[in-house]
Amino acid sequence: MNASVKKNLYWIIGFVVLIWIIELINFSTGRHLSDWGILPRTLKGLIGIPLSPFLHAGLIHTMMNTIPLAILGGFVMLYGKQTFLKISIIIIFVSGLALWLFARPSCHVGASALIFGYFSYLVMYAWYNRSLKSVIIAVVTVFLYGGIIWGLLPSFSQVSWEGHLFGLLAGALAARLEKTKK
Repeated sequence: MNASVKKNLYWIIGFVVLIWIIELINFSTGRHLSDWGILPRTLKGLIGIPLSPFLHAGLIHTMMNTIPLAILGGFVMLYGKQTFLKISIIIIFVSGLALWLFARPSCHVGASALIFGYFSYLVMYAWYNRSLKSVIIAVVTVFLYGGIIWGLLPSFSQVSWEGHLFGLLAGALAARLEKTKK
């Protein structure tokens, strides 16, 4: 493994470890940190936009997000650390703002918007770029995680399907912005 790939792997591991540290603090303090998620159309909810991907509703919620976040984030990291950071920021802020504006009145937390955003970015980036590398990454992404599309359907009241939808749209926007840069 070359030094660049190893460094990028450390970034992804660090990102996931940070989420787990925050979750363990949240768990040990009676889940009070989760109150800082996105609360649509409230002033306090604006603070939740950059915080919500790092906050989860419980240990199971965090576990369910860990592997897809690490794998899809790792795939995005294959395009470089700068791209990973830029795409992550776009997805977090675009999906977060859309949640704040349009979602049902509930506290929205979790990395699902980021996961759906990474999924969409990887597929749409291949559509726009059409390089062998991007197409292979997109095919593997769809093979591994194509089933997450079902998460766009409103199902359980505790699941923020809106976060899934807005994450997906934010990832597509990020891919489009990358295309227009080149």
